[in-house]
Amino acid sequence: MTATSSEQRMPVLFIGHGSPMNAIEDNTWTRGFRSLAGQLPRPKAILSISAHWFLPGTFVTGNEHPPTIHDFGGFPRELYQMQYPAPGSVELARRVVKLLGPSRASVQDDWGLDHGTWTVLHHLRPAADVPVVQLSIDARLAPSEHLALGRALSGLRDEGVLVMGSGNVTHNLRHAFSSMRSGDITIPRWAESFDQDVARALEQHDGAFLARVIETDAGQMSHPSIDHFLPLLYAAGAANDRDAVRFPVSGFDLGSLSMRSVLLG
Repeated sequence: MTATSSEQRMPVLFIGHGSPMNAIEDNTWTRGFRSLAGQLPRPKAILSISAHWFLPGTFVTGNEHPPTIHDFGGFPRELYQMQYPAPGSVELARRVVKLLGPSRASVQDDWGLDHGTWTVLHHLRPAADVPVVQLSIDARLAPSEHLALGRALSGLRDEGVLVMGSGNVTHNLRHAFSSMRSGDITIPRWAESFDQDVARALEQHDGAFLARVIETDAGQMSHPSIDHFLPLLYAAGAANDRDAVRFPVSGFDLGSLSMRSVLLG
């Protein structure tokens, strides 16, 4: 997959995907996703780094027709019936492996598009008319190493590929479910401060700060598990300090789930 003179350099996107229900609900977040769709150029393909493919290893989906994975439980039947029939791209999968190095990454065909990818692409590309490839997140790597992998992928932007991280800037489900049960939906100070610190670092293109902020007290409270934070590092790594930074969606769901989305470039 190589650039042509007519291809437009793609921006980089991080999207706060939140609940799987956002695939079927009309709410503040889904209206924000649909508005964001109008701000994106049409990509040649999409490389998605989803919080929900988090395992020991760096893998790339090589399916020509990646399945829609319903990796959740206890939701309405309507949600399980949804399909996102975007094609895959073996070419892009191999290109990603080449960029990351075959000693670090490999193509797999036993995964597909999980809900971190398809529930948001349902709003961003409702026709499912652009090839989509997913990249896993290696749970063994340090945050700085994920940032470096994002940097290694930055050249894809000149080849018409939209690099999209999908997670949440803050993601403490225990607190969110407790708030939902009690009806006390307030934003805790640690979530608000962490969200603001991350936004400021993104605006300043401070990757070093982003790689270490998870170690703070607010970072530990915001992410009992690091999986939903790491996709942001891929997006930050694929961007550069000349990219404009915009936050097309922001706010909190259930108090402690930041729904901030970031458009870089």
